[in-house]
Amino acid sequence: MISSQRQKNSLRWHHVEHLANSLLEAYATLLCHQSMILAINSSSVDPLQQYDTQLEIIKSSFKMIFGLPSFDEGTVRTSGEDAEELEILYKNILSLLEDTLLILVSKDLYKLQILKEMMVWMREDNLYLQEKPLVIISKVLRFASRKVREHTSIDAPCLGVLAAELSLLYSHADLTIVQQASLAVYYLLSIAKRQMADFQKYKAKMQYECGNSCLLPPDSEFRPGILKQDKTKLAQSIGQTLLPSLLTDFVLYLLTKLSTSNQETTTKAAAILKLTLKYHAQKITRVSQLVDTIYKQLNENPSYFIKDVLLEVATLLTQSSPKAVIFQLLDYPVPADKAVMLMWQAVGTKPQVAPQVLKAILLVLKDKPWEVEDSLQEGKCFILDATNMMPLAASQALCVLLPINSYNKTVAQFFPELFMALMFQLLYISQLRVQTQDRPLYAREALRILLNCSGLQHVDTALKNKFFWSHIYQTYYYHDGVNLMARTLCDCNFPQFPETLRYLYKILVQGPRRSEEHIIIVTFFIKILDKFFKDPLPELFLVFLRNWISDSNPEISKLSLQKITSMAPVVNKIENVSSLLTSILDAFVSREDTVVIQALLTLRKLVDKLDKVTYSSLCTRIASSYFCLMDHFSGSVRSLAIRHLADLLKDVGQQTSTLKHIMRGLAPLLLCLEDSDGRVVSACKYTLKICDSELEWSIANLLKDENYNFELVVLYTCNHLILSHESCTTYLICDALRFLGNPQVHLRRAAVILLGYLAQLGGHLLFKDEIEVMTEAVERMLQDEGPGIQKLAEITHNLLKKIANRPRSTTIKLAIQRFFKFSAKELKLIYNWKSTTQTDL
Repeated sequence: MISSQRQKNSLRWHHVEHLANSLLEAYATLLCHQSMILAINSSSVDPLQQYDTQLEIIKSSFKMIFGLPSFDEGTVRTSGEDAEELEILYKNILSLLEDTLLILVSKDLYKLQILKEMMVWMREDNLYLQEKPLVIISKVLRFASRKVREHTSIDAPCLGVLAAELSLLYSHADLTIVQQASLAVYYLLSIAKRQMADFQKYKAKMQYECGNSCLLPPDSEFRPGILKQDKTKLAQSIGQTLLPSLLTDFVLYLLTKLSTSNQETTTKAAAILKLTLKYHAQKITRVSQLVDTIYKQLNENPSYFIKDVLLEVATLLTQSSPKAVIFQLLDYPVPADKAVMLMWQAVGTKPQVAPQVLKAILLVLKDKPWEVEDSLQEGKCFILDATNMMPLAASQALCVLLPINSYNKTVAQFFPELFMALMFQLLYISQLRVQTQDRPLYAREALRILLNCSGLQHVDTALKNKFFWSHIYQTYYYHDGVNLMARTLCDCNFPQFPETLRYLYKILVQGPRRSEEHIIIVTFFIKILDKFFKDPLPELFLVFLRNWISDSNPEISKLSLQKITSMAPVVNKIENVSSLLTSILDAFVSREDTVVIQALLTLRKLVDKLDKVTYSSLCTRIASSYFCLMDHFSGSVRSLAIRHLADLLKDVGQQTSTLKHIMRGLAPLLLCLEDSDGRVVSACKYTLKICDSELEWSIANLLKDENYNFELVVLYTCNHLILSHESCTTYLICDALRFLGNPQVHLRRAAVILLGYLAQLGGHLLFKDEIEVMTEAVERMLQDEGPGIQKLAEITHNLLKKIANRPRSTTIKLAIQRFFKFSAKELKLIYNWKSTTQTDL
């Protein structure tokens, strides 16, 4: 027994000796480490390099110290003076580490970052997860909370992450660890509170300087006892006290902890994370970074629990920052993967944020999905540009959100905006220069879903039966498809038409849009007006129609004119009808012959129903516009203008004053008898016969024969015009001069002949400078290469020279003779030109 007792004493002594050696070695090492740390702290080393070096030394010290046996765990089996000395030595070691940290923090609060790293080391190995390192952390934070009172600004970016690490210890089984963690959080929030106060003062100062008042929120009340083991109080206090950027760090750090292999840590992080966002999600910044973190974790195929937590976090973020969440989700590649689709479903779970969600999506749908030229491919094909696929992603997102029942009310509210935005997207898709099979058709599917969830299933079915959905993305079909969509909606009496009309009116008032969008808007606007509004339209709608007549897009001009045509039965009820008719006349100068033809038809329809007084006041202006079209490049336009002139002459009847003005412009009508287009010649003959019946010129017989003598018709007509309306001679000459530059040889030739007869029969009425102008114009025709023109021009030129050289007495004599009027038998042909136009025709 004595021997056994001696052996035990010997073992205990060896154990104490070994422990003492370990503590002494640790103490010596720590002194050395402290010297090195303080030496580096006083040097001029780069701050980042300085910090990294100090951190490595402290990490080594930390693992060495807390790898030693703890006296509180009964691992040191000794008593008496030895135990007391060893415990004092151990406490000195702890104090040495604490002092080192206090010195570092006293010089630079940024080095509180070291405490965050200590928490990480503790979590990496349960051996270090003890009360004592937490005591040191608490003491350093308490020191820092007092130190910040001396600082004008506080640089402690680690507070958010450190708070996250400490909060994870709130459910620890060891209550001493929980107590120290809550105490550490208390001191940390004391620092954050001062940081927040400085921030609020700065913010208040800035707002005051801008003329705004700012009320600071009341100080948060928190104590260690309240924070202890109460996650709700913890989340509320942290959320209220940390700066937005630090709170974001707090949330982001907890979010990353969800993917750890430690189920206990995951559960704790999830609980605190949800509580924090529940109360303070509105303070979170860098939302896109958080969303991206969720996205990456969802792609790692997490457990059902983690997946639910991640999606719940996404929902909470959407409630506070819907635009930021939406924009980040739309920035992911198209087509969306499973993770993005899950997040869209999470976004749609809260109907209260549906308006903000749809507004953000609509904002993106205003853009075009761009395409870029792929020069690497032979033949230079075009491919979708991945840098701007957000509009396509937005269309795909709508495919998920629109059918959600909780979104029904909001979708109904936004129906016009969603409908038009998707129609625009279909247009952009049709314009993409990619293969048909490569076109992303999310907009088409979203539009079908929108119709179906808006009670317009019959519209979808009708369009399907008309093969609308299978062709709408094809470029050649798109504009026809828009008309079909508009007609189908109106035929089905879609109940959303008032809201749609108001929205269309709103965007029309807002101003210019892309031309391809404008035609879609106008098409729907006019179709809805046609279906649901009786004419005459209110003036605010007529303003649009009037302006669109001269639109640069010919399709819009024709749509407007067609709508105005339908108003003919009520034309006399239209306010400012003269202004409307004038706008139609202005369309005659359009470069598009189809627009001019529609304007001619519209004008004719309206004047047929127009009251006589208003019509008479506009007749001269209308006739002048017809004459201006008689040298139009399109034969269809020329013939229609001449036919309508005939109708106007019949409408005017015996209104002498109006006829007198109209006669001034008959030169183009005469010249068009020599037009190369048979339709134009027929229209001219018809119109001249009407003139003959109204004015008794006796030229109708000259036009009966198909091979009529053009020169003879000109001679008789000019004679009657000059005898009856001497004042119109100058107007006739001006119009004839205009035709000398016409691209048609027949018309240039006819103009030379007409000028000759106007000079011959009305030369006594011309001033010297007028004759000079005519002479110069005809001289240029002497070089014309057209068949027969040079010979005719030579005759006219000689005739003008004779008139210019006449003595004054001869001119007076001719004037007197004209006063008494020559008879038709005394008229003689000058050119004896046999027209070949009829043969050509």
